[in-house]
Amino acid sequence: MLTTRRDFLTLATGFMVSQTLLNRSTFSQQNKSTRIILLGTKGGPRVGEAGRSNPATLLLINDVPYLIDCGYGVTKQLITAGVALDRLRYIFITHHHSDHNLEFGPLIYNTWITGLPAQIDAYGPPGLAKMAEQFFDYQKFDIDVRIVDEGRTDPRKLVTTHEISKPGVVLTNTDVKVSMCVVRHPPIKDSFAYRFDAKDRSVVISGDTAYAPELAEFAKGADVLVHEVMYLPGIEALLKRLPNAKRLREHLMAAHTLPEDVGKIAAQAGVKTLVLTHFVPGDDASITDEQWSADVRKHFKGKIIVGRDLMEI
Repeated sequence: MLTTRRDFLTLATGFMVSQTLLNRSTFSQQNKSTRIILLGTKGGPRVGEAGRSNPATLLLINDVPYLIDCGYGVTKQLITAGVALDRLRYIFITHHHSDHNLEFGPLIYNTWITGLPAQIDAYGPPGLAKMAEQFFDYQKFDIDVRIVDEGRTDPRKLVTTHEISKPGVVLTNTDVKVSMCVVRHPPIKDSFAYRFDAKDRSVVISGDTAYAPELAEFAKGADVLVHEVMYLPGIEALLKRLPNAKRLREHLMAAHTLPEDVGKIAAQAGVKTLVLTHFVPGDDASITDEQWSADVRKHFKGKIIVGRDLMEI
């Protein structure tokens, strides 16, 4: 029983201090949770129109950036998302189509030119090491001049490439286990999906793929599946304007996933949340969110998010 006003004030003050410390601790933990930021959601190599940039997805795991794909414009999107370039630590390339790797070299260069580079580990299909080497050769004159004239370190020592081709675990550290699954994106054989199993949530990035039951197995029980999607009426409208329409249609139908099949994959995997991205066509602003997601719902009853550039999930 409280006998004096002083006792009451002492107890009240102690309670408020403990609550403040608890709130700060909770806020800190929230900041360290796994964040997903869609940097670029447009499929295809054309420069993004209708408000969409070329493909790139960022995971922040314990506040460490893991970047999946380097579509054109990714440097600017990282900065716009509030992620300093010198914080970049890991890069994962899903496959060697230009809309997924075009800014790989320039991004590393831009990271270096900030003046505070950190070591970058890059993972991707065979050819990744040669791509890095050839970019540095392409910019050799500029790099060599700046090393001497500005006292910079050698950017060729900044990045370590890891070429992968066999499914399985590709990276493990104290924060996350990263696994790879080969998906269906003909004629490219080395086209990958990645799974990130962090302490608080698991996230799967489909990469470019046609309907692939093996991807559903790979994504089994994940919290979030970020999956590409292709809207057929939009494709038909696009093809009417293109001289190579017949061949392009064959490629798109063999290498990408229609909404109904995306729903099947998400349902088979039993994921909690499905995020649609890599929209094909990605520059048709007339296609509504409902049109992108309507056929998905035929099979998947969980949460569906129609992605937008710089959206955080």
